[in-house]
Amino acid sequence: MAAIFDNFPLWAALIAIGIAQFVKIPLTYFATKTWQWSLLFSTGGMPSSHSSAVTALSTAVGIREGFTSSMFAISAIIGIIVMFDAAGVRRHAGMQAVVLNKLVDEFNHLLEGMKTFKVRPNQEKAQKLKELLGHQPIEVLIGGWLGIVIAIIVDRLFYA
Repeated sequence: MAAIFDNFPLWAALIAIGIAQFVKIPLTYFATKTWQWSLLFSTGGMPSSHSSAVTALSTAVGIREGFTSSMFAISAIIGIIVMFDAAGVRRHAGMQAVVLNKLVDEFNHLLEGMKTFKVRPNQEKAQKLKELLGHQPIEVLIGGWLGIVIAIIVDRLFYA
């Protein structure tokens, strides 16, 4: 069990996720002047914790195994895929959620107006879709740099 504490790439990635998620709270406060503690466990926003995690993992693997190793190549390619997905597919899914939520709101408004024409049983309202799923490219870039820096700091503080 003690060997898990020696797994530098694992801890670098986990610490990077934690720091990236925590940093979202004060950054949002500076922008909106409201504390949103729920950001600690949410997706999307600045910086990308996904990007921080995969770059910290790849950096740590590179430091430990060498930047020419197969393990580094595997972690780097998976990291690139995750970062591309965060800024691409997941971001577009969030944009679709915005449109769908607007359509549901307009449909519910239409139903309310139609109630004067015909009485309908009370229907359950649809749940809103989560709109903040993915990241802007700058959020992915900053998250990536944060992960690299965290891996280097964790290596120097705990494993050097």
